[in-house]
Amino acid sequence: MALKCGIVGLPNVGKSTLFNCLSNAKAQSANFPFCTIEPNVGTINVPDERLEKLESLVNPERVVPTTVEIVDIAGLVKGASKGEGLGNQFLGNIRETDAVLHVLRCFEDDNITHVDGSVDPVRDKEVIDAELQLKDLETVETRLDKVKKKAKSGDKESVKQADLFEKLINLLEEGKSVRVYEPANDDEEKMLKELQLLTSKPILYVCNVDEASVKDGNHHVEAVREAVKDEGAEIMVLGAAIEADINELETYEERQMFLEEMGLTQPGVNKLIKTAYKLLKLQTYFTAGEKEVRAWTVRIGAKAPEAAGVIHTDFEKGFIRAEVIKYDDFVELGSEAACRDKGKLSIEGKEYVVQDGDIMNFRFNV
Repeated sequence: MALKCGIVGLPNVGKSTLFNCLSNAKAQSANFPFCTIEPNVGTINVPDERLEKLESLVNPERVVPTTVEIVDIAGLVKGASKGEGLGNQFLGNIRETDAVLHVLRCFEDDNITHVDGSVDPVRDKEVIDAELQLKDLETVETRLDKVKKKAKSGDKESVKQADLFEKLINLLEEGKSVRVYEPANDDEEKMLKELQLLTSKPILYVCNVDEASVKDGNHHVEAVREAVKDEGAEIMVLGAAIEADINELETYEERQMFLEEMGLTQPGVNKLIKTAYKLLKLQTYFTAGEKEVRAWTVRIGAKAPEAAGVIHTDFEKGFIRAEVIKYDDFVELGSEAACRDKGKLSIEGKEYVVQDGDIMNFRFNV
């Protein structure tokens, strides 16, 4: 399952620096707007300590983590919804992502220019919100125009669509993002997904702070928290410059010493990747054998055949059963054989709902 998160924000807020830390791909990072024109794409591993533990127990030939794609999208400016700056390109790139990482500048530095002349993350957030909302408004109004005639003639599907579109238009005209809208029923939820609106995507606000604020935040971060409290969005505090410093250290021991000095338990980018993963309501299950220990991505709530299909479509088509061991049981007992002997391996059918951390083996017949 390919997961794609887009890093967005105004020019010069630290997007490309953060992207470099995440992917080790050296996107150009400079102190002027529109440094990033074409979106840079990096495929990165999702950090998971459980993989390391399974590796130590199974001793496989190889270990394969699950991955996410991070896209560094060009900085947006006022008027993007009307094509200003790189607006059309920006909006096209963001539409292709599954979730949005919105970087907000929450640090003061006279040496780094701000496109609006001063540091105000809430204002910056509102600039991008407004542009995305205007584009969504345009999209929904166009769709409403198309279904109006059919709705007036009594076509049931068109009536449903027109009703939803009108509700969304009212919401957007109030300056709210579609992600705050609660679908009234399954039909509305399905129609919402099909619209692929920019402001319906899950969002994580990344408050980019200076070294002094990386542990406890600052007044800029508090202002952001207050501004987004009703959005159902996630917030995290991270120092992109500090993450860049961590990235330069060669050994694990050096990185750990640096983190301890900063009062941190893990690099911010690790936490960011994990948070982005959860943002999309995704979880991990594992396969563990002598050839390979591997992490697989599956949506929360998925049943066993869907999880099998992540490995190969034939596994889902010909699904017979799943053999499941809970991660904690595997770690405690040390092997699949020991779990089987102790009755900790369960045989599950098509209705089994996969749990995060399950170690699974599928039986299928095509």
